[in-house]
Amino acid sequence: MTAASNPERQAVRDGAQQWLEVLRDWVRIPSVSADPGHRADVARSAGYLAEQLSAVGFPQVRVLDSGPALPAVLAHWPSGEPDAVRVVVYGHHDVQPADGEDRWSHPPFEATLVDGVLHGRGASDDKGNIAMHLLGVRAHLQATGRSAPAVDLTLLVEGEEESGSPHFAELLARHRDELPADVVVVSDTGIFGPDTPSVCVGMRGLVACEVHLHGPDVDLHSGTFGGAVANPVTELVRMLAGLHDADRRIAVPGFYDDVVEPTPQERADTDALPFDEAEWITGPAGSRAAVGEAGWSTLERVGARPTAEINGIWGGYTGPGTKTIIPTDAYAKLTFRLVGGQRPDHIRECVQRHLQSLAGPGVTLDISWESEGVAPLKVDTTHPATAATRRALGAAFDTGTVLLTREGGSGPEAEIAGRLQAPVVFLGVMTDEDRIHAPDERAPVELLLKGCEAVAHLWRELAALGRAGLTAGGAAVAG
Repeated sequence: MTAASNPERQAVRDGAQQWLEVLRDWVRIPSVSADPGHRADVARSAGYLAEQLSAVGFPQVRVLDSGPALPAVLAHWPSGEPDAVRVVVYGHHDVQPADGEDRWSHPPFEATLVDGVLHGRGASDDKGNIAMHLLGVRAHLQATGRSAPAVDLTLLVEGEEESGSPHFAELLARHRDELPADVVVVSDTGIFGPDTPSVCVGMRGLVACEVHLHGPDVDLHSGTFGGAVANPVTELVRMLAGLHDADRRIAVPGFYDDVVEPTPQERADTDALPFDEAEWITGPAGSRAAVGEAGWSTLERVGARPTAEINGIWGGYTGPGTKTIIPTDAYAKLTFRLVGGQRPDHIRECVQRHLQSLAGPGVTLDISWESEGVAPLKVDTTHPATAATRRALGAAFDTGTVLLTREGGSGPEAEIAGRLQAPVVFLGVMTDEDRIHAPDERAPVELLLKGCEAVAHLWRELAALGRAGLTAGGAAVAG
C-alpha cells in the first residue's frame, strides 16, 4: 500500500486487520432467511451485529425480534450537536441460500481469505457493505478527534431482504418515531468497477408470481388422448411465449403505461460508461451474446428498462427415459422488474389480464402473487446529498470522477423513502465480478476498505452541508 494521503485513510488502515476478522466471523454465520431451518442463524447474525455495533461505541443498540419478522438491528448514536444532520443507514444481514455447494471453490460459510479476496456467502451482499460502517465510523472519529459522529447516526439492518422484505413496511411503521432522517444511506448496491467508482441513482421494482395450469384430472396416455385434449405444458409454453413480441419488448397491454423514459442526458451518461460488452458477456454474465429489448443498449436493459422473466418452468414427466403422457399440471415462476413510474399493483393487474386472455380452452389458470411487490426508485442526481456521496467516494478512490449508474436489482428503498420522507443515496462497493447471489460470492478486501473510507468521508461531508444545506436540495426521490 502507498502512504495514506488523508487521516480517514490512515484510520481505516490502522483498524483494518481487526475489522476483517470481525467480518469473517460474521460471514461464517449462515443467516439464510429463505430457509426456516436457519431461523436461529438469522437471530444469531443479528445478535452478532448488535454486539459489534456496541463495541464500536453505539450507545443505543437493540435487536428487533418481536412480531413475525426475522430479527433486525436498530442502533443510534446521537451527535450531540444542535441541528445535526440526521442519517439513517439501511442494509440487511440475511443472505441468499448457498445451494449447489459443489459449485463453490471454497465452502460458502467458512469465510476463506485468498490473495486479499474474502470468499463466502454474504461477503459482499450485504455483510461486507454493512461492515463498512463499523470501521467507517471508527475512522471518522479518529480522523476528526470527535467522541461522537458529526451526524446523528441511525442504522437499521433488516433480516429478510433476501426473502422479499415481507414485514419491512410493518417494521418501519412500528419504529417510525425512532427513524428521524434528513437523508437515508442505502448500503446494498455497488460501483461500476474496481477502478471506476460510481453512485447508483436508480433501483428497479419487482413483482413475482407463480402460474399454475391444470388440464386433465389424471395423466393421460398420449397415444389415446394426444391431439384431442389440452396439454397444460404445451398451453403454458404458448402463453409464456406471449410475454414478448418479436423485438423482445414486453407484449403485456398496459405494461409501459407509466414508464418514465430516460432523458437524452441520462442515456448519454450511460453510453459514456467504460463498458466492454464482450468482456461482460463472457465474464460476469457467463453467456454467449447480448440479447434484449431492441433499441436499447445492454447497460440500459439491465438498469433503465423493465423486464419479464421466466425464472422456472416445470410439469409432467422429467425422469429417465420416456413416459408418454399428457400431464395434469404445469407451472412457471415469473418475475417482472419495474422502472421509475411503474406501480406494482398496476403491473399485477395487467399481467393477470394478459395471461387470462392467453389461456385456451381445456385448462384452468391460477396465478399466485408472492407479495404486494416492490416499487422502483429513482434518485435526484442534482441533490446535495448525491453530490456529497460522490465526493466521499472520490476521496476514497483518489479520483475527481465518480460516475452515475443504475442497478437492475430491487429492494425496499422506495418504501424507506416514502415512509421516512427523506432523500436516498446509495453507498456500496460491490461489483459484477463479486458473484452476488451465485456460487463463489466474494469481496476484494481492498475494495471494502475503500468503502470504509468513503463512509468516514461521507459523515464529514454531510455534516458540512448541515440540515439547511440538505433541505435546500428539495426531494431526492421519485417513483
